[in-house]
This record gives sequence, C-alpha cells and structure tokens, in this order.
Amino acid sequence: MNVLEELWYGNLDPSEFDSSSSKEYKELLHLVSRNEEKLLSTMTKEQKELFSRYSDCVREFQSLAECLLFQDSFKLGAKMMAEVLKE
Repeated sequence: MNVLEELWYGNLDPSEFDSSSSKEYKELLHLVSRNEEKLLSTMTKEQKELFSRYSDCVREFQSLAECLLFQDSFKLGAKMMAEVLKE
C-alpha cells in the first residue's frame, strides 16, 4: 500500500508521533507533570478552576499551532519535491 492509501484507510495519523525514542521529550514531560502537581497542591479551589480553564486554552492553542505547522511543513515538502522533479 502506498502512503496515500495508508492515510486514506486510517493506518497513518499525521497528528501522532513516536516520542518513545526521545529522551529529552520524556524528561520534559515528566518535569511538566511534576511541576503541575506541585502547583496544584498549593492552589485554592477557585485557582484550580482558573488554571484548568487556562490549561484547556493552552492545549487548544497547541493543537491549532501543531495543525498549522503540519500544513506549512507539508506545503514546503511538496514545493521541494516539485523543484526536484523539475530538474
């Protein structure tokens, strides 16, 4: 099966990536989680609700930014391939 067929049949998900091989990613994720737990333990109920809303907005922003980055990267890759095929 070619890449387009794999994408069509749902065997490829452009939003997924394998972070298991990135030591730096794992370390940063652990640090984020640890610091979030420490921060939450010091907050009042109202502060936790505000932080939760803030976190939701940050996640939505990150998701949109990743989508836009994917689109721009795909376009760049296509332009590179078009240029290679011209030669």
